[in-house]
Formats: sequence, structure tokens, C-alpha cells
Amino acid sequence: MPRVFASVRARAALAATLVVSVALVAAGIAVVAVLRHNLVDRASLESEVTARRVAGSQAALNGSFGSLDLPDDDGRLAQVVDSSGKVLAASEDLHERGPITDYAPAPAPRSTTSSGHSSGDDDDGDDDHGHDAAPVRGRVGTDVDRETVAVKLGDETHDYAFAAVQGTTYDGRTYTVYAATSLEDSQATLGQVTRSMLSGLPFLLAVVAAVTWLVTRRALRPVEGIRAEMAEITDSGDLARRVPEPASRDEIARLARTTNETLAALEQSVERQHRFVADASHELRSPIASLRTQLEVSHQHPELLNTTDLLHDVVRLQHLAADLLLLARLDAGERPADALVDLAALVREEVTQRAPTDRIAPAVTVDDAGLEVKGSRTQLSRVLGNLLDNAQRHAASAVTVTVRAAGDAIVLSVADDGHGVAPADRERVFERFVRLDEARGRDGGGAGLGLAIARDVVERHGGTLTLTDAPDGGALFQVGLPRAR
Repeated sequence: MPRVFASVRARAALAATLVVSVALVAAGIAVVAVLRHNLVDRASLESEVTARRVAGSQAALNGSFGSLDLPDDDGRLAQVVDSSGKVLAASEDLHERGPITDYAPAPAPRSTTSSGHSSGDDDDGDDDHGHDAAPVRGRVGTDVDRETVAVKLGDETHDYAFAAVQGTTYDGRTYTVYAATSLEDSQATLGQVTRSMLSGLPFLLAVVAAVTWLVTRRALRPVEGIRAEMAEITDSGDLARRVPEPASRDEIARLARTTNETLAALEQSVERQHRFVADASHELRSPIASLRTQLEVSHQHPELLNTTDLLHDVVRLQHLAADLLLLARLDAGERPADALVDLAALVREEVTQRAPTDRIAPAVTVDDAGLEVKGSRTQLSRVLGNLLDNAQRHAASAVTVTVRAAGDAIVLSVADDGHGVAPADRERVFERFVRLDEARGRDGGGAGLGLAIARDVVERHGGTLTLTDAPDGGALFQVGLPRAR
């Protein structure tokens, strides 16, 4: 598309102009056609009136065609022709000419039999050849035949609207009166109307194009404001800025609101990422600093090397790196697998594997019904492990794991008999790197990623993870996952 039509305003103005031009041309053609039809009908009606007046005059019915009063102006013509094609009378312009048209010849005259019936016609008034029979003597036919005929008068040819009326004299001679009205005035009127419409069309199209351009420009002005603000936000990197929202309730206002919502979500995501990087750096710094200190001491004093503490820091650093890697994959939109996982078998296997290292042996209660869900066995095992780690860290003497069916869902519950979590903190514990006051010791409290990872994994499996009070007064974590069908 040419560069001049590269903008929305130009394309809208062009499209509107084309549509209006097509509509105006179609409407103009329809108007001209209706006007032509009405003018021709009017001329034909005038011709019919003249033809009936002439055909029904006493002179015509008496057969005195030489004394007929025929129209004798430039706009009207008349001619009387008998059944043999002989001109009986004609207007002055048609003297010494044969029939100007023969589209409605007079039928053969009727003959009356001795029985009083007319011969040569059947019961419906038609002759043996299917033509209309001649009118009764001394009458004018009720039918009229109309045609538009080009007549040459002198060196010029003009269109006339003809009307043909048939009659029969008192002595039985048949004749046709052809009366014509010139269409010159009608054609002049049509030409004037057509020229007026064609001359006004460019002006109307120019007005349509200009109005469309201005209206589209005004309508798209907020879009330009949104674009300019977005460009400045991109250049400055300041995600706290927002695009202007119009006061209207149209699509552009909704676009502006959606853009601001997107900017807000992007700002939160960037802030979360910055906070995540800062917290991850802080969490990694401590074990790395501890490892460096121990290695430096062991380098100077090998006899003081404490391999137990060194191994503890390495394991902690390994777990933290694994948690950070899993969170990175989850933030990148990694979807879980679509395999069938028996949640009951998963719980028994995880509890059995942890038995040698757990401080408190969990009590497991599992329904016998089918407890299968769809997802990643590895990630769901990680969820259960993180919940058990949290329960082992805070339980006083008991940890309970329950798996049961609840309608279309499978509910996995992990409860402990510890101090529980205050209602105000029950959502904070699922935030990354959040440790409550009693669990801030890094040696026993972890990095604060376990519950955040558990909730992210559960939500990506289409489930929920909530925290409430346990029956024994501790914390009760409940995982609800859609049941596999």
C-alpha cells in the first residue's frame, strides 16, 4: 500500500469514501431510473388521452377522418391508420408519409351474420388467429398499446412515447389512432438531474473524506498518547509510570486500562525478580562465606578441618541451588507432566525413604479408593517432602499425613502438633525467602523456599495449598488436586 495510506486515518477515510461513493452511485442510478420511468409513464398517459380523444370523436366514428382535430405542435403527434395500413389522417408534420409505426395494426372489421352474431370471432372476442377482435361498430377499444418509438422529422430523430387505441366506425371500418408525446423534455430533465448529481458527487465525497479523517484523528488521539507514553516508558525503564486513560468507556479506554494493568503486573514481576535475586544472593553468601572461612582455616591449620560442618554447608548449598533452579523453571512457565500418579503410593514411598532421618515418625492414613492424579511424580514428591520438612521442624511430638478422596478432588493433609501459625502470617509463609521469627535461624529454619515451591507446584497442577489450624493445635497444610478421570 502506498505510504500515503499507511496510517489508520488515511485508510479509514479512503474506505469511507469508497463506500459512500458506491452507495451514492447506486442511489443515483435508482433515482434516475425511477424518474425516467415516471416521466415516460406521464408522456405515455398524455398520449393515451390524446389517442382516446381522437378515436372517440364523432368525426372518427362517422368516418370523416379529414375533419379530425389532431395535435399540431412540436411536442405531440397523431396519425390514424386503417386495417390495410393506409394513413387516414395525420398531424401536419406527418403529411405525405406512410405509417410511422405498425406495432398495433387495426384488426379486420367485423361482419354480422343473419343471426345477429359477428362472424370471424369466437366467444372470447378473439379472431381465429388469436388477435384481438375489432371493437363493436361505433365504439373505441378498451385496450391501449404503448411503445417508445424513434421518429425522424426532417434531419433529426426524436424519441416519442406512443399510445395506440383502436376503434370502429359506424359503417364497420376499423382504424388505429397513434398518438405520441415527445420525450425531449423528459430526457432534458433526466440529463439535468444526472449532471447535477455528478457535479455534486465529488463535493460530497470530499466532505465524507474530510469528516472521516477528522473524526478518526480525534478518536485515535488517545492511542497516540498511549503509544508516546509507552515509548517513553521503554526508553526510561520506569515501570511505575502509567499511560493516560480516557474518560470514555470505549475500546480505547479499555485498551488503556489493560495496558496499565499489564504495566502493573510487569512492575510487580520485575520487583519480585529483583527481590528474588537479592534474597538468593543473600542466602548464597552465608554458606559460601562459611565454606571459604573453613577452607582458609584448614589451609593454614589442617588439623582444625571440621568435615562435618563443611559437609553440612555443602549440602545446604546444594539444596538451595536445587530450589533456586526449580523456581527458575517454574517462573519460566514449565508445565508439569501429564502422567498418572498414585498419591497413596507416593506418600508411603516418601515416608519410608525419610524414616531413617526423620525426627518424628509420621502417622499415615490413606483411603482405599482410587487416589490417582495427573502430573509430575517428581514435583509432587517434592511438595510432600517440603511439607514434611516443615512439619518435622515445628512438631512437638506428632506428624500426621492423610490422603483421602473428596468428590472430584484428592486431598493430601500434613499436620503437626507444634505452635501453629498465626492467621495474619498464613499467607506470608508461602512467600519466597520468608521465615517467621521462631524459624529465622538458618541452621534449623531453611532458606524459606520450601512452602513457596510447594504452592507454585500445586497451582501448576491445577490444585490449591492452604494452611489452617490442626486438630492438635499445630499447623495443617492441605493440598487439593483434581482427581484423574
